[in-house]
Amino acid sequence: MSVASRLIPGAWLAEPGAEARRVPSAVERTLVVGTGALTRAVVNEIEARPALRAAVVGVVPDGTAKGESLPWVLAEALERAIDQTRPARIVVGVDDRRGRLPVRQLLEARTRGILVEDAVEAYERLTGKLALEALAPSSLAFSRGFRMSRLHAALARGLGLALATLGLVVLAPLLGLIAIMTRLDSSGPVFFVQERVGWRGRPFNLIKFRTMSPREHQTSEWEQDNCDRITRVGRWLRRCRLDELPQLVNVLLGDMNLVGPRPHPVTNLALLTLAARNLNDLSGEAIPYYSLRCAVRPGITGWAQVRYGYANSLEEELEKLRYDLYYVKHASLWLDLRILFETIRVVVSRRAAPAARAERVDTRDARAARRLSAA
Repeated sequence: MSVASRLIPGAWLAEPGAEARRVPSAVERTLVVGTGALTRAVVNEIEARPALRAAVVGVVPDGTAKGESLPWVLAEALERAIDQTRPARIVVGVDDRRGRLPVRQLLEARTRGILVEDAVEAYERLTGKLALEALAPSSLAFSRGFRMSRLHAALARGLGLALATLGLVVLAPLLGLIAIMTRLDSSGPVFFVQERVGWRGRPFNLIKFRTMSPREHQTSEWEQDNCDRITRVGRWLRRCRLDELPQLVNVLLGDMNLVGPRPHPVTNLALLTLAARNLNDLSGEAIPYYSLRCAVRPGITGWAQVRYGYANSLEEELEKLRYDLYYVKHASLWLDLRILFETIRVVVSRRAAPAARAERVDTRDARAARRLSAA
């Protein structure tokens, strides 16, 4: 077995005389071009998700590992692989494309009805997050995403006002009960008010039910550094997400929407902004990713919350940023409704998996992020 085939578990390497990998006819046959970190992550995602009904039938090495930088080497290898594997989709993840991308072969594949997809887009489609390390800055500048339409903004605001008003009226008895329980359980105020980063970077005061005892000394804002301060009622409120209910007032005030990236504390702004600017490995430029996150109003719940959960470290905050930027790029009313229904399902089932997943740094998503970072 060749080195390249060992780099990508479960993948078959397209070489002269190799036989095409057999897959069921109902499964989408995917041919991958390139053996870099991003294409490895794409292959891992496909292999780990049987529900996608897709299979990697071949991997065409781009030659950089062996020093084969001649354009015709990759072009001939791709032609041979297409004939051998008969793919329905080609995912292209060539690291160095300058003068090496087999454009003619890819265009001919499209004329034959084969889907041609960039590895960055494939990773985004498979994971629901952005591969920030591999994104070209120009693709962000010219992308049609990262801008909420006026219609979506108006609908989101109208839906937020209506549901926030209804929620505060209907849930008034529950809110009163929680306030009494919080006051009786531990000393301190009923509400926790903290300055957070809002739309376009503007600070606002976020309101939550207090779930922790007042701090005696300065600590970080992450939960793992404050576990000993969580009260008995607070632990139950956090598990059921009920501590977030007072933020309906923030929605009425226009500080937040129902759906959007969760607002970070102002005290973490400088650290997160600096860390996010240095994520891109492709160009080496400092990209203001955090500014893109602030292009929409923050929300009570969001794509990162339902897909990843709570963050307890800087590394996990940056992993959540990938999900947040996916939402900002693809923001729509349908995605908002999907997030709301998923949030309701989490609250009703009191599923602890998202929070537990965020506490496990060595998860599949975190490993994929590190593989991208190591490119």
